[in-house]
Amino acid sequence: MFNHKNILIIGGTGTIGQAMVKQLIKYQPKVIRILSRDEYKQFNMQQELKEKKNIRFLLGDVRDKERIDRAMNDIDIVFHLAALKHVPACEYDPFEAVKTNVIGVQNVIECAIKNRVERVIYSSSDKAVSPTNTMGATKLLAERLISAADYSKGDNIPIFASVRFGNVIGSRGSVIPLWKKQIIEHRQIEITNPNMTRFMMTIDEAVNLTLKACELAKGGETFVLKMPVIKLGDLAEVVVETLSRELGLNDENVNIKEVGLRTGEKMYEELMTEDESNYAIEYEDMFAIQPLYKNVEIRNKLLVSYSSRKQTILKKEEIKKIINGLTFTD
Repeated sequence: MFNHKNILIIGGTGTIGQAMVKQLIKYQPKVIRILSRDEYKQFNMQQELKEKKNIRFLLGDVRDKERIDRAMNDIDIVFHLAALKHVPACEYDPFEAVKTNVIGVQNVIECAIKNRVERVIYSSSDKAVSPTNTMGATKLLAERLISAADYSKGDNIPIFASVRFGNVIGSRGSVIPLWKKQIIEHRQIEITNPNMTRFMMTIDEAVNLTLKACELAKGGETFVLKMPVIKLGDLAEVVVETLSRELGLNDENVNIKEVGLRTGEKMYEELMTEDESNYAIEYEDMFAIQPLYKNVEIRNKLLVSYSSRKQTILKKEEIKKIINGLTFTD
């Protein structure tokens, strides 16, 4: 469905965005426009992809509705990946998170309807489920805006849908690049709580499942990607062993220090609430929560949340297989 299409990736210089561009190129789209506010990353991507003649780089911010409107001219598919994601930063400056994560999404919605885009896929987070922090609350509200937009547009295009996933291992926002820096500088890593559990997936898995959700979307759904669960203490031990070997260090000389939960953090994460599970369609590698405004019938009689507390935790050997071969930059 991406062949000969005009595609806009908002936040396309981030970790997921860069991987998505490389994957979409294989489908021979007519053009891929990459909009972000990071000129340095755009320059680096331009150098890496300079042989590709169908890539365009646009400077701009999702808060700027006029800029988004111009970027969407003649676009078929929009992937909206831009967001403020750092939990403590969003707690300290909550309205800045609202400007980007909520008002920015509404800007995307209005411009997509005006430009008659075919599909808009919004990238959400597990922190949108039963949120305990500002970042999660803004992500939840953005999901609601996306679903409401699909309803209020009537029979018009575009199709709006959200994709909700957890931590992407190896991404710029993941903990492993920070741990690598701490090992190099201090021979010590800091973890919040070794018993904390998190959903984890690789960058390629996140991209491929997002593209698949784009194909499956009928309008208003929130797609929940299935992913393994990792206990933070196990991940820390595997990373210390792996990176110490990579850096030529003795892992016994690297200390793991527990520092406690940060403001707004939970011991476990959820990808789907019990109520949402009633209205979810299950696919092989994801769920699709149906929009309630369509008056869908309850599909599942048992209330079961999709929580990292209730899922099988990966063993250390399985974690090693996931991170094996990944490069973790600062």
